[in-house]
Amino acid sequence: MGWMADETGLDKCAANHVPLTPLSFLHRAREVFGEHEALVYGPLRLTYRTYHARVSQLASALAGAGVRPGDVVATLLPNVPAQAEAHFGVPACGAVLNTINVRLDVDTVAYILGHGGAKVLLADSQFLPLAMEALALMTGPRPLVIEVPDPVAGVKGIGEQTDYESFLTTGDPDFAWIMPQDEWESIALNYTSGTTGRPKGVVYHHRGAYLNAMGQVVSWRMVLHPRYLTIVPLFHCNGWCHTWMMPLLGGTVVCCRDVTARAIYAAIADEGVTHFGGAPIVLNLLINAAEADRRAFSHVVEVFTAGAPPAPATLARIEPLGFNVTQVYGLTETYGPATECTWRGEWDGLEGDARAAMKARQGVAMPFMEPVAVWDAAGAPVARDGATQGEIVMRGNGVMKGYYRNPEATEKAFRGGYFHSEDLALHHPDSYVQIADRAKDIIISGGENISSVEVEAALMHHPAVNLCAVVAMPDDKWGEVPCAFVELKAGAQAEAGELIAFVRSRLAGFKTPKRVEFIELPKTSTGKIQKFELRKLARDL
Repeated sequence: MGWMADETGLDKCAANHVPLTPLSFLHRAREVFGEHEALVYGPLRLTYRTYHARVSQLASALAGAGVRPGDVVATLLPNVPAQAEAHFGVPACGAVLNTINVRLDVDTVAYILGHGGAKVLLADSQFLPLAMEALALMTGPRPLVIEVPDPVAGVKGIGEQTDYESFLTTGDPDFAWIMPQDEWESIALNYTSGTTGRPKGVVYHHRGAYLNAMGQVVSWRMVLHPRYLTIVPLFHCNGWCHTWMMPLLGGTVVCCRDVTARAIYAAIADEGVTHFGGAPIVLNLLINAAEADRRAFSHVVEVFTAGAPPAPATLARIEPLGFNVTQVYGLTETYGPATECTWRGEWDGLEGDARAAMKARQGVAMPFMEPVAVWDAAGAPVARDGATQGEIVMRGNGVMKGYYRNPEATEKAFRGGYFHSEDLALHHPDSYVQIADRAKDIIISGGENISSVEVEAALMHHPAVNLCAVVAMPDDKWGEVPCAFVELKAGAQAEAGELIAFVRSRLAGFKTPKRVEFIELPKTSTGKIQKFELRKLARDL
C-alpha cells in the first residue's frame, strides 16, 4: 500500500535517510551561529563554538571513563550550565541521560541509581551529600561521582571527588560524536514522581526528542534567536526538551538556579528573556511579587504553563503584566508538552474571565502528536459536548518508548493502541480538551462527582488566596466531601467561613468545601502541589 509500481533503486541509503536526533541541532549551530551566545549564567557567556567544544570534551571524558553506548549517565544538578551540557554531551558519547530530581529523598535516589544502572553521576556540590548517602544505600555497582561546584551561586566544592572542570580537561574538544544509527535508540531516562509507589523509568528516543523540540518551535511561534530562561527544571522531562530546542534557532539558554520573582524579572530586564516555561505557581510568583522585586521591560514574554490547570483568575491577572501565556499539557511519558491551547482569531475580542476561560483549556495535539482523544471506560470516544468526562488518551511520536524494565506497566499504559494518561477531561465541540481532574483527585460525594479543579478555580477568584488545593475528606454521611487547603497572600487575611461562603456563591452547595485549612502547601520541585500529602492530612482531620 502506497508503493509505486516500480521502485527499483528507491531504497533508503546514507544520502537520503539520516536518523533524527537533537544532537544535529548543536552540530549545525556551531557552524551557523558559532559566535552567537548559546548559554548565559551570571558572568558566564558561552558562544556556540565554545558550547560545542565543551560538550565534545564531556562526551570524550565520559568515554575515557569507560562509558559505552547504551550506558546510563545520571545527574543530580539544578539548572546550571553543566546540566545543559550533559543534555548533549551524554548522548554524544552514545550514552543515555538520567536527570534525577534534586529534591527526592535519599532512598528514592538510591533506587533510581540502582534501577537505572548509572555508570557515572554528575552531582552539584550542594547535593553531593545526598548523592553520597544514596550510594551508601546501594548494594550493586556504584557510579563514578563527578562533583560540580557552582562559583556563580557561591556553592563551593567539597573536594572529595574529581570536579567537573578537571574532568572536562581529560576530554578532547574535537571528539567525534557517536551519533545514533537508529533514531529509536534511547536518549534519556526520566523517572516519574512515584507518589503511589516506586517511580517508573520513562525511556525517550532520539526521534521523539527531535520531533518534540522541532514541533514546539511551531507551537510557540518562535523565530531566530529566542532567549530562554530555565525555570522548568532540566531534570523534569529534560526541561520539556527546550534545551535541545534552542540550538535549532540559535537561541540562548539563560540558566536560573533558584526560581524567585526577583530572579525572573531581572533575567527579563537584564538578559532580554523572551520565553520561559513554568507551572501556575510561577505565574503567581510574578503576580504577587513585591514592588522591590519587579523590573520594567518593554517586550511581551511568551510563557508555556503546565503541571496543573491554571485558574482563569491567575491567567486574567498575569497578561496585563506583559506575559502572553499559552496553556500546554503533557506528562513525563510524553516528553513534557503534548497539547497546546492554540489561540484562535475569533477569540480576539474576548476579555476578562471569558478570555481567561479559553486560555485555561489544555487544547489540541501539538504538531508531533496524533489527535488527542477522550475515552470512556469502554474505550469509546466521549461526546464532544464540553460536559461528558473521560480519560485523555494519546498516540504519536511524542510518546515514550515505554517503562524501563517494567513491561507489565508499559502494556497497561499502551492498551488499545493509545497511551493512557489517567487524567479526566472534557472534549469541547471545537475539539479542544479541558482537564477535569486526575482520576485519583475526583471527589465522590453522595454519589456525585466533584472536580477538585473546579472548586480550586472558584477559590482562586478570592482576592486573599494565593494558592489552594482541594482534596477528598472522609465523611460518615456522604462518603467524601471537599476539604480545601489554602495559602494566603502575604499580609492578607481571610476566615474559613468567608471562603466557604465565597465558593457557595459560585458553585452548587454540594461542591462547597466543608472545611478550610490555612497552611503552606507542600510542593514538588516543579511547583506542583503534592495532593497525596494533603489527602493524608484530610484523613487525619
